[in-house]
Amino acid sequence: MTSQPEHLVVMGVSGTGKSTTALLLAARLGIPLIEGDDLHPAANVEAMRAGRALTDDDRGPWLRAIRDAMTAADGPTVVTCSSLRRSYRDVLRTAQGRVRFVHLVVPPDELARRLTERTGHFMPATLLASQLATLEPLAADEDGVDVPVTGPPESVAEEALRRLRATPGS
Repeated sequence: MTSQPEHLVVMGVSGTGKSTTALLLAARLGIPLIEGDDLHPAANVEAMRAGRALTDDDRGPWLRAIRDAMTAADGPTVVTCSSLRRSYRDVLRTAQGRVRFVHLVVPPDELARRLTERTGHFMPATLLASQLATLEPLAADEDGVDVPVTGPPESVAEEALRRLRATPGS
């Protein structure tokens, strides 16, 4: 096992396809998937289900749980986490190893359509505006790539890998 694993965090607002893309990346790379939504405290899930946007205080324990799961994996992982603000990404970057971000970018009207049609998820479409307002795109000095979500999920995953390979330090 390498002493410095590489973790890929698939990020973006709700409805971008984080889970689908991460599942494809994990399968393609042959590494474990950590589904960030599974690590939300019950209170966070209930708040979102009730239509209340999470605060930074709500997100803190969740982000630390994701970071700890990445470190505990003792090797590379693919992780789903909205990672909306740089400060949230800073918490994840404290995991053991290199942490890289794959920011899935979807136009707001398409996100609204997806969330309205989605069933069985605790995140309601009514919270999209708050997520978009909170989102701080990756800065030039952050280790990650923006990936437009166009075409089938397999194409999105392939484009993510292509862009990651093309960045310095890959």
